[in-house]
Amino acid sequence: MGGAVSAGEDNDDLIDNLKEAYYIRSELVERAFRAIDRADYYLDEYRDNAYKDLAWRHGNIHLSAPCIYSEVMEALDLHPGLSFLNLGSGTGYLSTMVGLILGPFGVNHGIELHADVMEYAYQKLERFIKTCDSFDRFEFCEPSFVVGNCLDIPPHSRQYDRVYCGAGVQKEHEDYMKNLLKLGGVLVMPLEEKLTKITRTGTNSWETKKIISVSFAPLVQPKPSNGRPRTVPLPQYEVRSLQELSRFCIRHALRVSPAPHSSPRGRAAFGVSRGLAVAGLHKYGSRFKRRRVHRRHCNALVLGDEEEAVGETEEERETLELLRPQPSVNLLRERILALPLPEPLKLYLLFYREK
Repeated sequence: MGGAVSAGEDNDDLIDNLKEAYYIRSELVERAFRAIDRADYYLDEYRDNAYKDLAWRHGNIHLSAPCIYSEVMEALDLHPGLSFLNLGSGTGYLSTMVGLILGPFGVNHGIELHADVMEYAYQKLERFIKTCDSFDRFEFCEPSFVVGNCLDIPPHSRQYDRVYCGAGVQKEHEDYMKNLLKLGGVLVMPLEEKLTKITRTGTNSWETKKIISVSFAPLVQPKPSNGRPRTVPLPQYEVRSLQELSRFCIRHALRVSPAPHSSPRGRAAFGVSRGLAVAGLHKYGSRFKRRRVHRRHCNALVLGDEEEAVGETEEERETLELLRPQPSVNLLRERILALPLPEPLKLYLLFYREK
């Protein structure tokens, strides 16, 4: 399933295409999609296909088409502090994007059928936290995964605000899925070849909306163990430690602080980034719009003053350099490094990030 939008040259290009086709409709979802490079969840030898609007599978590893993930993210109606359950969490790509919206006080759980895929998901999650600069622009709800069949969840387990199932749900399992929802919760799943949004409006009342036609592999039916059905416990819900809460609060304060009160290094970094941000807001408006610069190739013979022709070429070259995207300053990192604290504590505040 996929191919609804044109292939992109990079992740931003893909997101631009999804917006133009109206698959991404909200700024919150757009920010989450831009923060995570889809290619990072591909095996290296397949990265060239990452920006096509197509599903990808290699062995047990699977990614749905970008247009499907876009519709799922929009339909889930996410906001900070919610609890989320991803049934068939796969590579963790969707769970990580959801975590960027839920924030540190949300709950982000996933169940994956294959142990090798869960291990792959944790590897990708660790890489995102340790190396991706966009991690510092968000307050993140880290996903937690367990291995098992999502149809083996014990009765009377905890319920969630938002649930997504990444496999085709047979009609006989519809009520099973609905019972995973809290009152007012939203369930998104492929049901009878339609991506379907179900909202729990009461104890026994539901509101159903068909979104788009889809084709998903069906849920794998559970196998009894020694004649008895096996059960898969959901990930543990753990209360944040005081140490973790302190880290979140400090990072939040540094991220939203209007001006640092530390070393010249921090003030300089803040001044540069703030100046760039203000200039960008006045020139381009509140929403960032990426611009592409296309080099023009001219094969015509130049007649006349050679020096003047060379001068024009140099001027064009300087203009292209000015328009070339510059790496953004990681303001949060700069502020943490400028704090008068022991190095181990700075590293802890940075989540031991490698960049």
